[in-house]
Amino acid sequence: MVYRKLKARIIERAYVPGQRLVIDQIARELHTSSIPVREAIRQLEAERLIVYKRNVGPVVAEVNESDYSDTLRVLAVLEGYAAALSASRFPADKLVQLKQHNQRMEEALEDFNMIAYSQLNAGFHRILSEPCGNVYLFESIKDTWNRMDSIRGTGSTLYSLRVKESIQEHAQMIHLLESGGDEQELEMLVRMHKIRTAEDFERRRQNQLERKNKMTP
Repeated sequence: MVYRKLKARIIERAYVPGQRLVIDQIARELHTSSIPVREAIRQLEAERLIVYKRNVGPVVAEVNESDYSDTLRVLAVLEGYAAALSASRFPADKLVQLKQHNQRMEEALEDFNMIAYSQLNAGFHRILSEPCGNVYLFESIKDTWNRMDSIRGTGSTLYSLRVKESIQEHAQMIHLLESGGDEQELEMLVRMHKIRTAEDFERRRQNQLERKNKMTP
């Protein structure tokens, strides 16, 4: 419970990068002892969401936006391959879940709820990758998701037109799975889905830097 609450606060920016986490204060707030708080912080440190600073203690890790783009490109390869492996064994009930997630993503977008959109998007890709049958591959994907969690808030609020495009591309993935389409086609679709998001993020980050430089005297 403590782990989930702390992780949600980091991802949703209730705790900002660089913020010190006071263990006793968190324990009082969550009506628990300091032991589960320390355990949760250790787990979040392993996921690179928290770092320990000398003479300070645990603090929320700083955002590295170039790391976001690099990690997303690696995830493109991993998820693409997992989707290809999942294609021939994809369960019918999980196909229904994919459709439900994509529909709810549309609804979240209409409500301008980008936190819900981001969470549903992560759930969609988890459902897509999980049936791959390769334990090591799926564990590697989960480790990469954990690495991205610390910067997911930044990425999700800067998606621009990619939010609508992502939903459309998800629908194409569902169609390929439903129709028994070519595995290589599905792999490339999933891979390019992530790469386009990385490219879009890089373009917007560069535009922001250029605007910032123009405003600086």
